[in-house]
Amino acid sequence: MPEAALIVALVLVIVVIVILVKSIHIIPQARARLVERLGRYHRTASAGLTMVIPFVDKLGHVIDLREQVQPFPPQPVITEDNLVVNIDTVVYYQVNDPRAATYEIENYIRAVEQLTTTTLRNVVGGLNLEEALTSRDQINGQLRGVLDEATGKWGIRVSRVELKAIDPPLSIQDSMEKQMRAERDRRAAILTAEGTKQSQILTAEGARQAAILSAEGEAKAAVLRANGEAEAIQTVFEAVHTADADPKLLAYQYLQQLPKIAEGSANKLWIIPSDVTDALKGVSGAFGAFGGGSGSSSSSAPTPGTPTAWRAPEPQVPPVPPVTGPGHRSPGYPDIN
Repeated sequence: MPEAALIVALVLVIVVIVILVKSIHIIPQARARLVERLGRYHRTASAGLTMVIPFVDKLGHVIDLREQVQPFPPQPVITEDNLVVNIDTVVYYQVNDPRAATYEIENYIRAVEQLTTTTLRNVVGGLNLEEALTSRDQINGQLRGVLDEATGKWGIRVSRVELKAIDPPLSIQDSMEKQMRAERDRRAAILTAEGTKQSQILTAEGARQAAILSAEGEAKAAVLRANGEAEAIQTVFEAVHTADADPKLLAYQYLQQLPKIAEGSANKLWIIPSDVTDALKGVSGAFGAFGGGSGSSSSSAPTPGTPTAWRAPEPQVPPVPPVTGPGHRSPGYPDIN
């Protein structure tokens, strides 16, 4: 008997331990499990320690209550202009009601994927390719609205829908690449032309400023030269009238200035004053006197050291015919009757 009682007590202890193990469960944070009693929904066990009745209650699978990211494979969609594009989508969703997500739909992930595909085809089917490529925010908003409304009864909240990629056909991609390349070339040409234009404007502005500065410098230099020449002329004029200069010296200075006056290809008209002419005659006579000593000794040669005045030749005037009466003809003259 004592042995039998010991065995029974040991069996009872083992049964109690098994019951305790089956009754006590720990649920992680942000997780939930459904408790079914005798095959029917009893309650939803949240995070922490929970107890159930063994062999009467049953715990369902763990449901993640965090926001989840579910990518879907590319889906072929036909646009309004009859072009087939492949669209990758990503859905962000969160389970709000574990009971509805378990009992209202068999596989809510599969259901969200199929609903996303059909909604995407409806939305993109009303847009052409260009609108589909440039209206991602609009497509995302429409998808989110439709999915959130449809999945609400499943205990799921769709927070966001993103289009990862929109891939048109290869032929369309080649055409778009050529168009983009042409657009880039056009913009590059415009930028190059604008740069050249600005460079030419700056160069012309610099040349204009340089020309203005050069002209101003030349004008100032001309004014300074004119002032200097005027002062020099005034000084010479005062010296001539004050010192009573020798006319022969003035004539010699005049001769020195003649080559400068004769410079250039324009015709020159020289006006020689009478007093300068007289002085030139004296100078030429003096030069002739110095040069005459080397000639022949004639009685008419001037004495060395004695200036000889230059005398212009007298003009030859033809004789006037005598005046006679009518019928008279002078020899050597034609008849004027």
